[in-house]
Amino acid sequence: MSDWRSGYVADIGYTFGYYTELNPIRLKLAFLNQGLVFPEVGAACELGFGQGMSTNLQAAASVSKWYGTDFDPAQAGCAQEIANLSGNNAQLFDESFEEFAQRSDLPDFDFIGLHGIWSWISDENRQIIVDFIRKKLKVGGVLYISYNTLPGWSAFAPIRHLMSEHAQIIGSEGRGIVSRVNDAVEFADKLLQTNPAFSRANPLVGDRIKKLKDQNRHYLAHEYFNRDWHPMHFSKMADWLAPAKVSYACSANYLDHIDAINMTPEQQTFLQEIPDAMFRESVRDFVVNQQFRKDYWVKGPRKMSALDRSEALRAQRVILTTLRTDVSLKVNGAVGEAKMSEAIYDPILDYLADHKIRTLAQIEAHAAKHQISFGQVIQAVMILIGANHLSPVQEDTVIHKAKKHSDLINQTLMNKARSSGDISYLASPVTGGGVFATRFNQLFLLAIGAGRKQPEDWAKFVWEILLIQGQKLIRDNKAIESAEENISELTSQAKVFGEIQLPVLKALQIA
Repeated sequence: MSDWRSGYVADIGYTFGYYTELNPIRLKLAFLNQGLVFPEVGAACELGFGQGMSTNLQAAASVSKWYGTDFDPAQAGCAQEIANLSGNNAQLFDESFEEFAQRSDLPDFDFIGLHGIWSWISDENRQIIVDFIRKKLKVGGVLYISYNTLPGWSAFAPIRHLMSEHAQIIGSEGRGIVSRVNDAVEFADKLLQTNPAFSRANPLVGDRIKKLKDQNRHYLAHEYFNRDWHPMHFSKMADWLAPAKVSYACSANYLDHIDAINMTPEQQTFLQEIPDAMFRESVRDFVVNQQFRKDYWVKGPRKMSALDRSEALRAQRVILTTLRTDVSLKVNGAVGEAKMSEAIYDPILDYLADHKIRTLAQIEAHAAKHQISFGQVIQAVMILIGANHLSPVQEDTVIHKAKKHSDLINQTLMNKARSSGDISYLASPVTGGGVFATRFNQLFLLAIGAGRKQPEDWAKFVWEILLIQGQKLIRDNKAIESAEENISELTSQAKVFGEIQLPVLKALQIA
């Protein structure tokens, strides 16, 4: 009997994550930064959508028509339920890549995305995906793909293999995948405590094992314990994708575009002297010890004229998505922590602090009063987006059209938050994708929607929901016992929400 799982962990659900790189709205500025023509995305597809949060949030928050598949019927069922309740018209299936690729009712796509899929599937499935991209990605269309990369995984790959073997050989199937993951991680930790020659040659492995012990077991099961697990050099990825006729465009990680925070001046000079762009990208992975790549590839790259690029950049719209006072002027790159110039960033952030939508041309005009050049504005915007403080914005007509379905999906997700904190995102028609929102923040929004006016009323509304389920708040790792103390704690959180998060959510047209 054939195994529909194909060696992939399917007896434990994947996390309900949202991956902003899958939002097509983000590719525009990344392409403009490279001077490349970008597509307008009408039809989009995600292969291996997990619980379907990225696809559903983007389908509801934009006017793009989304399609996708995930072979796990439980995950596909969850994704389909959310799609149906929000009316976002996403077409989501529980088919294998091979079955999905053979469908005759799929359009050609402007955007195809795969997040966390490529490194965890067989060569046979990789070939099916490449053939699908070749046939279904439009000329000028963009492929987003992320994957585990060498050399960054070189040191840890043997330990991952050992843990996987432990789970298969020593672990008991009847105990479940979580127990087997726990046992395998504990075994690896005990091994390293014996100070083997391997850990002496690879001293950072011990730190990674310690981090694993604190991570979500659902994530670890899918990340480390599948049958297929294949980190890949960039050049090998290029070889795989060559038959699909796509070319490397740029990183989908905006911080990767800023050499100053990722390489020393000497390293930058060394790379600039390499004439071949693709080989230069391979060498760069060694310079930064790249572990995970998030890349855009395009079918038929075309350079923009200087005038077209300049006009498109200045027309790009952005919005500040965090409180001005919460924006740190420090950013982490491959060379460590970098300090951003207050003389450049403070005027820009002060201008955006009211959470109004602004074009880069408007920011440029304001920044010029502080002797800040347009080039510095572009770099600042790229870094602030990469650090999740700023977001690209859709056109007003699109925002208006997307509002109905984003409201519906948000109501669906907030209702789910009554019983669970699994989903920590809501849809914004302004950004065309997901925005982080904790369970209690979603419940406070439900309270507001129910007509509760003050933070004290929001707190009582939430407490009534928790009380029915026998749930209590946790403070200092202990449950808060009395109703009065729970309401008091909720009131404090509600006041913070009203002062800090609520204004931002209103600007993003979520509240």
